[in-house]
Amino acid sequence: MPSGSPTSGVGRVVAGRYLLLNQLGSGGMGHVWLAHDQRLACEVALKEIVFRDEAEAGHEREARVARARAEARHAAGLRGHPHVVTVHDVLEHDGLPWIVMEYVPGAVDLRDLVTQRGPLGPAECARIGLGVLDALTAGHERGVMHRDVKPANILLAPDRTGSPYGRILLTDYGISVQPDAGETRYTLTSVLVGTAGYLAPERATGGPPTAAADLFSLGCTLYQAVEGLGPFERESHLAQITAVVTEEPRPLVRAGALGPVIEAMLVKDPGQRISAAEAEAALSRIVTPPAEPYARTQTDIGSQPPWAAMTEPPPPPQGFGPVVVGPGRRRRTRPNALRAAVACLLGLALAGGGVWYAMAQQTSSDDGAEQPYGEAVGLAEPLRDGDCVVAAWPGAAPFQGTPRLNLDATCRDKAPDGQVMAFVGTASADEAAAEGAVRCEERTQEIRGTLADVRSLAVVPTEAGFEAAGRRTACLVLGAQGPVYGPLGEHRKVGTAFADTATMQKRDCLDVPSNRAARLVSCGGPHDEMVLGFTRLGADVTLTEARTESDAACARDVPPRDYGFDPSVYLAGSWTSAGPWKSGTHFVVCTVRRQNGGTMEGDGP
Repeated sequence: MPSGSPTSGVGRVVAGRYLLLNQLGSGGMGHVWLAHDQRLACEVALKEIVFRDEAEAGHEREARVARARAEARHAAGLRGHPHVVTVHDVLEHDGLPWIVMEYVPGAVDLRDLVTQRGPLGPAECARIGLGVLDALTAGHERGVMHRDVKPANILLAPDRTGSPYGRILLTDYGISVQPDAGETRYTLTSVLVGTAGYLAPERATGGPPTAAADLFSLGCTLYQAVEGLGPFERESHLAQITAVVTEEPRPLVRAGALGPVIEAMLVKDPGQRISAAEAEAALSRIVTPPAEPYARTQTDIGSQPPWAAMTEPPPPPQGFGPVVVGPGRRRRTRPNALRAAVACLLGLALAGGGVWYAMAQQTSSDDGAEQPYGEAVGLAEPLRDGDCVVAAWPGAAPFQGTPRLNLDATCRDKAPDGQVMAFVGTASADEAAAEGAVRCEERTQEIRGTLADVRSLAVVPTEAGFEAAGRRTACLVLGAQGPVYGPLGEHRKVGTAFADTATMQKRDCLDVPSNRAARLVSCGGPHDEMVLGFTRLGADVTLTEARTESDAACARDVPPRDYGFDPSVYLAGSWTSAGPWKSGTHFVVCTVRRQNGGTMEGDGP
């Protein structure tokens, strides 16, 4: 039976054991399926060999089968590595091999993430680079070269704390090779093995696969992640390969402190290229910069917020009305759903996607101490911790150019766009201008990881206003698509009623006095619900429709069982509000609650 026929689809049982549920993706060698292992009662991923036609199958069958076996052998040799997708087995079915792999729920590949959400921030790219480099180094120590490092082969998935892109996994060893073992290089006829635009120049000209070549491909991958396009991106594969060999990469624009590391990886001469050890040290310095005197202690991403004793709630926010929620607190049992990729909580990722920063223009000497951040920003006094701001961008699109900032003293009267969450101290204005954005991204990474749709913004002092600004860059967290409608993180008060879901954070505990209102309460006491994460609904779903669809979406995409909650006791809940529908993002807050409607106190996984 030819692979790729209709009977190879959903519902087919492979090797009398693996029931194909749905297709997860496709690549150069075939399809990847989500399958149910009927013997062990668990979900796995199966990679199926696919041929475009029978003629190709006859011509390339031997090479492709050998490549599949090599992939399984090489990846299985790295079983247990935290940054490599685990391979469990390789089996024969209908004369072709199928690779049985770890299923990673909620995973998205780096290519799709950048396509959907735009470029990532330098620090987040450095973190991803460290994980991939660790996987590559483990393979290189065994003599295995990957030969196809690219964004599509890097998976990002939720970790145990719930951080949406906490796990970094290298996959697809389909064209890897172990040169020292004398292995055959399985190269399709007249085709370079690898991906145009990511091949090292020595590989594009016929040289052997080496660890240095994998590092060049990693440099191309990090370049695309931080810039949004590849360093040698051209209109055709041939043009890309030519550019790799003969041209320098486009100048980096967004990379910040990551720039020198990427440039060192993209050196044409492999003998002069940065080593893996040097790259690891440089990336580590970006991910974990030296301690700063003005650094703030932040709550661990996976811990409960340290709310104090409950206080009286303030008056309802003016101008926004009550939280519009849906579908309230209806208690109904929902059928178990297959785990699907987490549709959202792209805040991290997306939160790290392009650190846009307000670099005040270094203009005339009459900027003076009255304007610590320059005329473009317009503030007469330095920002303070917890200040809420309204940002007016010079163009139609947010995060383009330098915004003019105004304070919202109450953090609610003017529908604030964001809040000052940290500061970065520097020795000079030049250092602030060079490093402020990257360091602010680091300082705000944890809080951004708990919110649905925010970005980091660094407000950098001018040379003239450096002393007036306290020798510090102010690190803001702003709504990516619109206002946040209130204070964030530890600046929120227990008992506060939510004006919009934009300020709801992971691990928040909620008191729900009615179907249309929720208040922040201590997780140490009685509460009705706990926020687990976020998803989003389709662009065609109205806010009214969301009130009836959001519970099911949360049960599918952020199931409480994935967080350790017994499905016989707990069920998924959801909250929606007008803000995400005004911005077009359609984000939904997903919670867990008791099926019997009782309060939760000390409940948890």
